[in-house]
Amino acid sequence: MAEIIGVIERLWRYPVKSTGGERLDSVLVDERGLTGDRLYAVRDGSGRLGSGKNTRRFRRMDGLLRLSSRLGHRLDRPELLDPLGRPLPDPDTFLRAFLQREDVELAREDGVSHFDSLAVSVLTTATLDWVREAAPSAIVDERRFRPNIVLRTPPGTPPFIEDTWFGHEGRTESEDGARLTFSHSSERCAMTTAAQPGLPHAPEILKALAQEHDNRLDALAAVRRPGRLRLGDSITLF
Repeated sequence: MAEIIGVIERLWRYPVKSTGGERLDSVLVDERGLTGDRLYAVRDGSGRLGSGKNTRRFRRMDGLLRLSSRLGHRLDRPELLDPLGRPLPDPDTFLRAFLQREDVELAREDGVSHFDSLAVSVLTTATLDWVREAAPSAIVDERRFRPNIVLRTPPGTPPFIEDTWFGHEGRTESEDGARLTFSHSSERCAMTTAAQPGLPHAPEILKALAQEHDNRLDALAAVRRPGRLRLGDSITLF
């Protein structure tokens, strides 16, 4: 039976992977994900992408979370902003000095996906409230978890309700609304605890997630049907 699982309270897009993002009132979703989301990344000379971890695809680059990015009405190339929120006219030169790496540049996605896994991350207010209770000494903010959608859930919704959505489809009520197919959750790394503007280092958050939920948090989804997402849209699970 179809049920409403929540209302979209905030929408986030991160035009440059691993930097702070921009809040939106409405956004188009295409087959790839939110239009422009993580379309660019900081790439090193070996082709690895700036991230909070080291893997075959990613290279840990501390400091990226102190920067932010936005597209606004421009979808061809993002603006990179310094730690004070000022647009950078020459991002590559700044990045090389800021990261102290001569081989980095701002690069558009080509043959290697910039997503860690699936394209759209959804996080509920019920789960965020649990994190606040589990790590009371930390400043808990959704920006630590980098969701695309923060979903306001009804009172009494249990934490990690996202786990029950896997294998189901989420739809908004709008005729032009996007449809998402939920698959699994994100495995969290040290980036969750890293300092960023307004948020100090908070290792207790990852410790709480490890103890309670195997370091996993959110629901990741693929795009089943392109469309639009808007603040205030309710999402129904099918």
